[in-house]
Amino acid sequence: MPYTEIEYEVRDGIATVTLNRPHKMNAFTFTMRDELLDVFDRIDADDDVRAVVVTGAGRAFCAGADLSGGGDTFDKDKAEGLLPGKVDRLDDGTPRDGGGMVALRIAACLKPVIGAFNGAAVGVGVTMTLPMDVRLASEKARFGFVFARRGIVTEAASSWFLPRLVGIAQAMEWAATGRVFGAQEALDGRLVSRVLPPDELLPAAYELAREIAGNTSAVSVATIRRLMWSGLSAPSPWDAHAADSRLMAALGGGADAIEGVSSFLEKRDAAFPMRVSKDLPPEVPDWPVR
Repeated sequence: MPYTEIEYEVRDGIATVTLNRPHKMNAFTFTMRDELLDVFDRIDADDDVRAVVVTGAGRAFCAGADLSGGGDTFDKDKAEGLLPGKVDRLDDGTPRDGGGMVALRIAACLKPVIGAFNGAAVGVGVTMTLPMDVRLASEKARFGFVFARRGIVTEAASSWFLPRLVGIAQAMEWAATGRVFGAQEALDGRLVSRVLPPDELLPAAYELAREIAGNTSAVSVATIRRLMWSGLSAPSPWDAHAADSRLMAALGGGADAIEGVSSFLEKRDAAFPMRVSKDLPPEVPDWPVR
């Protein structure tokens, strides 16, 4: 599909997704939702993509939901007839939260995803990024889980993701107050991994992406990503052990394992032959499971 509210580029094994409504601080819309769902489908289908960087155009990452609809913005009965594109529903017929659709699609991605917060990330602008694997922030970035100040609730499955990332006490402080806070507090609270000067943000994100793309097995990374995220809700370490064992058995005799060991012993760069699109073992967990 042609994109109007995001930009997409693939270069040297790295996909860049740029939220692109700078005149509206990249505010989230139904169109942006559909374009993000589509682009992550493209990312998973493209074996040339080894890592993903997501950022924003202009001075913001994403200022949250587009509120130009006024007080009825979050009224599902009034908005339901305006929903274009992919309309999905819960079993009881309730339209699914659009931010949650995006967050769960990112969660299911088979490639590592790096968020690069160039500016404000508020509401869905931050919650949809919680399933990303690494989040880096510019010193100019600001964050806010502002839902209680708008009379609604945390969405994008953030009631599951946020406490697992930052702990329940920090998650509740940010969500209950709804206040906007700076990059240093986000770092102290473990929402982001690093805070960088603005001109160093994207270079740092791409350096990390290149390290992944240039040194690792795509199938290994996809498998590890699923193991890590699905393991957050495993009943016990035994379940993780069982999953690890099945996948070690599935991949241990594979071409990438042979190449990984051989290249190490021969002191050369590895050239992993396996591809995510056709070589992912069936034992890889299907996550998130609806």
